[in-house]
Amino acid sequence: MANKDFLYGLSKMTFMGKTVGYIEKDSFEWGGSAPESVDVDAEQVPDAPVLTLVQKNGTIAPKFNMIQLNYENLAAMLGGTATANGWKAPTTLLQLCGECVIDTPSGKRIKIPNAVLLSHLEGKLTLTEVSKIACELKVLKPADGSAPYEICDIDAG
Repeated sequence: MANKDFLYGLSKMTFMGKTVGYIEKDSFEWGGSAPESVDVDAEQVPDAPVLTLVQKNGTIAPKFNMIQLNYENLAAMLGGTATANGWKAPTTLLQLCGECVIDTPSGKRIKIPNAVLLSHLEGKLTLTEVSKIACELKVLKPADGSAPYEICDIDAG
């Protein structure tokens, strides 16, 4: 049984309702940025700020490599068209956006209701490693003003 006091691992990821293929081991990173603030100094207090003004909350921008490159996965992660015997790259500017849900073996679910997927082919064509789709999710504020992401128990929805 999973210990729900910890957040670890990756069991399943969906983007726009489709299961994302195999994700390369040790490639998932939270990304993002630390909170931003400005310190206010006073002439009379030389050893420390007298106030900190918070400018921006911390963010996440998950990054990962998808390595299961069947034609359907190529179309789902890069756009374009999957056919019975191939894949064709998109011919126009593409913006893939939608909900991303990540389930973990620790019993937690990460929900990102409004994410933009930025992705491209990466890696090498060798006999010692596989090519991959390098992916980054830009987490946007949902149109309804709700939280940009949440972490909850899987059995809670």
